[in-house]
Amino acid sequence: SLRRAGRYSLYTRTKLGYVFHKRQMKKARERYPAGHSKTQPTIINGIKIIPVPILLDNYSYVVIDTASNMAVVVDPADPQPVQACLEEEGVALQAVLCTHKHWDHSGGNRALKRRYGSCRVYGNAMDNIPGLTHPLSDKDTIDFGTRLHFRAFYTPGHTVGHVIYLLDGRAIGGPSSLFSGDLVFLSGCGRMFEGNASTMLSSLDTVGSLSDETLLWPGHEYAEDNLLFAAEVEPCNVVREQKLQWVLQQRGQRLCTCPSTLAEEKQYNPFLRCHSQDLHRALGLQQKQDEDWTSYRARVLEELRRRKDIYKDR
Repeated sequence: SLRRAGRYSLYTRTKLGYVFHKRQMKKARERYPAGHSKTQPTIINGIKIIPVPILLDNYSYVVIDTASNMAVVVDPADPQPVQACLEEEGVALQAVLCTHKHWDHSGGNRALKRRYGSCRVYGNAMDNIPGLTHPLSDKDTIDFGTRLHFRAFYTPGHTVGHVIYLLDGRAIGGPSSLFSGDLVFLSGCGRMFEGNASTMLSSLDTVGSLSDETLLWPGHEYAEDNLLFAAEVEPCNVVREQKLQWVLQQRGQRLCTCPSTLAEEKQYNPFLRCHSQDLHRALGLQQKQDEDWTSYRARVLEELRRRKDIYKDR
């Protein structure tokens, strides 16, 4: 709608967006003094990944090489809990890896840069990333020491400059980790604010091409809503039903639901299943005679996203 487009423009292009973000930050700190969810670190051969719950349902991630005490942070929207985590761990912040410009992912960039003088801020120049020092292009690599090797993938759709970051598992003898911002969530994908379905499909295909054991670390705790929506479009999906039961158990205790694996996501995330015949049947869609496979999958994605927007506005 025009009203929503107007609100979005104010949020992303004017100071009002930051004012709104600061208000949200204050509200969330009052409502959840210890964070919206209980999280625990995942340690992979000396690399420690700590989900930091921020705002009402966002996650920021502190990634530490415990051998060198180097740390990077993904999407530090609220600098306060991120800084508290860094201090508790006794580590030096090397960089901010920012997936996109929205304040609930980038709001703490400048404060952390001020606090940690040599801290770099990475992101795509097409998004207006606060405090950006190191603009990235598709498939650029970023290395910190000998064990933290990231690759950035350009994944537009949610915003024009959205980027996801893959921590290479080979350097640490374990699975890779994908920090997906607002591109992919557990059983979900981001709203297409600044791209059409074919742009978004191409970005989702980038995720689909990564190895199955890759761990997914998304930008929000949306698992429960997303799986309930997936149940509406694929009611007979057994894997999704099992995951939903587990998620309901976790969320009943306010526990974090990440990471999932891409192998799991490919089985129940409808937005990564635009090729699935079962899903086509459930949506009542058929490929037209003159329609190529990619255009058809984009049409499936568009219909899925339309239904999700009606189901729940996130």
